[in-house]
Amino acid sequence: MSRSPIPPSPSAPPASPLAPQPGRAPRTWREEQGERRTLVVGRGISLQGTVQDAERLVVEGTVEASMIHAAELSIAPGGVFKGEIEVEDAEIAGTIDGTLTVRGSLVVRSTGRVLGTARCRRLQVEEGGQISGRMEMITEGAAPEPPRPNLAASASQPASPGA
Repeated sequence: MSRSPIPPSPSAPPASPLAPQPGRAPRTWREEQGERRTLVVGRGISLQGTVQDAERLVVEGTVEASMIHAAELSIAPGGVFKGEIEVEDAEIAGTIDGTLTVRGSLVVRSTGRVLGTARCRRLQVEEGGQISGRMEMITEGAAPEPPRPNLAASASQPASPGA
């Protein structure tokens, strides 16, 4: 038994939001949905190396990286990040061990642990959250302070002539 085709609608179909608009670059599906390029390192997974072009990093397993730049960092309970990372905003419910620079808000959940050096503009620590190491607040218009030289090492160096 054959079905008759559905007649076309008399009105024009609505334009796709992804269709090119005059004077605008075409938008991708992800841009339309407001999603960011996300890397999720799931439970039981370990990742070592360099992460590039991820806007959002979600750590449920273990990540060891030398330097990552991203917009968002989320470490789930049980997740571990070791290394250096710079982000806009971070939510820590697992463990970060290394250097964390947050240009916006750092939230340490009750299960979160921050070890090493953390720099942020705004800080929220829930009851039970732990920060061990060095904590620096970034003030408006100021860049994060570079690490101070080790005075013990410089004291053992002979003075340069003419100093």
